Amino acid sequence: MIQLNKVYKTFNNHKALNNLCLDVKSGEIYGLLGANGAGKSTTLNLILGFLKPDTGSIDLIDASNTSIATDMIGYIPENVNLYPYLSGVENLDYFCKLSGFKYSKNELSKFLIECGLQDDAHHKSVAEYSKGMRQKVGIAIAYAKKAKVYLLDEPASGLDPLSSNELSELLKKLADTGSAILMASHDLFRVRETCNKIGILKNGNLIKEMDADQVTPEELEGVYLNFMKN
Repeated sequence: MIQLNKVYKTFNNHKALNNLCLDVKSGEIYGLLGANGAGKSTTLNLILGFLKPDTGSIDLIDASNTSIATDMIGYIPENVNLYPYLSGVENLDYFCKLSGFKYSKNELSKFLIECGLQDDAHHKSVAEYSKGMRQKVGIAIAYAKKAKVYLLDEPASGLDPLSSNELSELLKKLADTGSAILMASHDLFRVRETCNKIGILKNGNLIKEMDADQVTPEELEGVYLNFMKN
């Protein structure tokens, strides 16, 4: 679904991405690990169309070989921006309408429940929400617009262990529906627990790829630290 082929991106003579090739299939969660400045956010911004590659190609194609439009991409940043004076369900309703989707209140509440937000929070002001609750509304917005591709930038940053685990389970649920998910992070444990495939990005270079079920958390930490040091 997500295919990057020999992508280069330079900013002021700094090579942010160097010959990046990446393939995230339908139903797959791909974790892109790397330190700050490795090129993770640049990769997401290129896929979103906010940036253009210097050279190389970026393709979003579903199983029927049909291009996926940008409005079928769900983007969840590290800090989800919602209207604090609106409730969770009102925020969801507003952003759905912006994307051309109109749902009943019951349908909106169902989306929030499926994305892990408890019933009693649906009509509370978002100003009262924890970061984890706001993340769930952000994912519900992407889920409700029937996204086929999900891009997440440090989604577990600042979440408590319970909320972080709930996020992992939710992403797995979305992948089970056939969505392709690319998660940029530096959280080794969360990536190992959530993803099917893991890539390590350093100085714009994809230096290692591995299947998550073929590496233990300790082995992943060792591999990651070894590449970061050398």
